[in-house]
Amino acid sequence: MTQSLVSNACRAVNSAVDKLNAIPYSLIALVARAATFTVFWRAGTQKLADWPGTLFLFANEYHVPLLAPNVAAVMAATTELTGSTLVLLGLLTRPAALALLGMVAVIQTFVYPSAWPDHIQWLAFMSILIARGPGKVSLDFALGRVMRGFAPAHV
Repeated sequence: MTQSLVSNACRAVNSAVDKLNAIPYSLIALVARAATFTVFWRAGTQKLADWPGTLFLFANEYHVPLLAPNVAAVMAATTELTGSTLVLLGLLTRPAALALLGMVAVIQTFVYPSAWPDHIQWLAFMSILIARGPGKVSLDFALGRVMRGFAPAHV
């Protein structure tokens, strides 16, 4: 009886794992792209919504080295809005995610070192996109198919 119970439990676990393994990567990537978009689009639009407050924060709280506060503010808002949009569309996904991750590294190092619990979550979903790409439901995939269609047959 116990062996049968264990055997049934093993079959159930294996069945569940098989079902999880059957989830298409493109769906996982789409979720990671949406998460990336949500985090950085929100941050960028908040900066624009109160630009004087944003400039104040960059001048007084966000001490980004080597950059004037107004330059750092423009760069941050531009990177957040442009990068998040590109990632959501799945266009230039890897470079856009790398740019956003670079910005997170600056924030982690110089601005909010204690915010690593948030930053490590962002690293998790962006590293999937950087390592594996945006998936089939993306402009990168569509453009790649078009570009490969123009390649000589022997390549």
